[in-house]
Amino acid sequence: MGHVEVSHLGYVLPDGRPLLDDVSFRVGDGVKAALVGPNGAGKTTLLRLVAGDLKPLAGSVVSSGGVGVMRQFVGNLRDGRTVHDLLLSVAPDRVREAAAALERAELAMMEAEDERTQLRYAQAITDYTDAGGYDIEVLWDACTVAALGVPYDGVKYREVNTLSGGEQKRLVLEALLRGPDETLLLDEPDNYLDVPGKEWLEEQLRATPKTVLLVSHDRQLLANAADRIVTVESGNVWIHGGGFATYAEARRERNERLDELRRRWDEEHAKLKRLVNMLKQKATYNDGMAPAYHAAQTRLRRFEEAGPPEVAPKDQNIKMRLRGGRTGKRAVICEGLELSGLMKPFDLEVWYGERVAVLGSNGSGKSHFLRLLAGEPVAHEGVARLGARVVPGLFAQTHTRPDLHGRTPVEIVMTEHARLKNEAMKALARYELTGPAEQRFETLSGGQQARLQILLLELSGATLLLLDEPTDNLDLASAEALQEGLDAYDGTVVSVTHDRWFAADFDRYLVFGSDGRVYESPHPVWDERRVARPR
Repeated sequence: MGHVEVSHLGYVLPDGRPLLDDVSFRVGDGVKAALVGPNGAGKTTLLRLVAGDLKPLAGSVVSSGGVGVMRQFVGNLRDGRTVHDLLLSVAPDRVREAAAALERAELAMMEAEDERTQLRYAQAITDYTDAGGYDIEVLWDACTVAALGVPYDGVKYREVNTLSGGEQKRLVLEALLRGPDETLLLDEPDNYLDVPGKEWLEEQLRATPKTVLLVSHDRQLLANAADRIVTVESGNVWIHGGGFATYAEARRERNERLDELRRRWDEEHAKLKRLVNMLKQKATYNDGMAPAYHAAQTRLRRFEEAGPPEVAPKDQNIKMRLRGGRTGKRAVICEGLELSGLMKPFDLEVWYGERVAVLGSNGSGKSHFLRLLAGEPVAHEGVARLGARVVPGLFAQTHTRPDLHGRTPVEIVMTEHARLKNEAMKALARYELTGPAEQRFETLSGGQQARLQILLLELSGATLLLLDEPTDNLDLASAEALQEGLDAYDGTVVSVTHDRWFAADFDRYLVFGSDGRVYESPHPVWDERRVARPR
């Protein structure tokens, strides 16, 4: 039996900015609840508070059944860390502690083999056994076979950075779903998963008896797997007891109700103040009105002390003005193109103005293809060239932009695109990035980094947008704004995506098959096992 209960939680960022104020909610046994809200609203911070990674300024968190945590960047381990280290990072605390003690004892045995060291090593083995360490290695074997197709002993020393992002996520999810913890906190578990992986995750979430609190921006996954929607916005939290299908309407109705309550409160407040002023004037020349005046003052004071009702959060107003420009009729030409070791040769023509979605499993070469079109050095054979007046702009999937680290959004826009500060701030305002305008790039949320990347593409004047999973970290409103921006874009778009909702807007579907074939499909192909292979 697992549950999470958050009571009157408050949190202030290290720079003094308040982020969460009097947050309370409960996720009951077996419930699958999704945390949604604008980028930077505090979803990941709230999850870290529940996990115990951060200490709240006020309030408390209570959970039961043991808590397993998937953090946003699961492979964010030191260089040289292994699959064993990754699995150990999501194991129960007692196993991690016993494993650390065993490792220290093993290192000591390498330096000396005296009786004291041997006894210490024997005790460490006993403690690891008692903590369930060897039992959990049996579970890890099932996890690596399911996620990687290899037994644990064959992959335990493999470095994590040799796994794709999707493989890392799948491995950690297997471990948590099969593990002993009855409450799971999952921060964007679907990122880097291909669509069959996302469908697998949806099935697992529906089937597991565990209690799950997850952060996700995948609209299809939210619709298919979430029982409750917990919204974080304007420092507060509210819960929609239904699924995602009715969420947008419920949010609209709630905000209208809050607006009406605030209007009534303002009217009553103004009415009481008028009454107090009127009675004050009368009391100056009529002593008999003094009691009524003091009573009205008391009533006004109590009314104000009770405070106004919650203010409805403002709707995000993100305006992406992706302009593009006219180019030659053929924007992309590929002739006998083969990315070394990833695919068989293929031909492709993409015409000006087309929207081409690039689909396929993780590791099939999709990102390398975009990087090649962007002009980066990628080993290949055959021809890949751009048409006349085609200026490529690349959106990087993992947001690994070392060139932007240590710089703030306003500095980046000013220096990269020769804008004055007031011009840069106006551009950032359209992407709702004025709040974090003075924060270093690496401290921005994943979604804020993504929005900044899209703004830089807009300012660059690119006529060919090469987008690698652009919606992965975007909140719901930002993803919809991107789709609207692309609809109005006067240029060509080639996008790698595993977002089923986003892909529905594209004209053509280029599939990178698991057998190395690259072919077109008239509709999205998410799992090749479900369709006939082209000949």
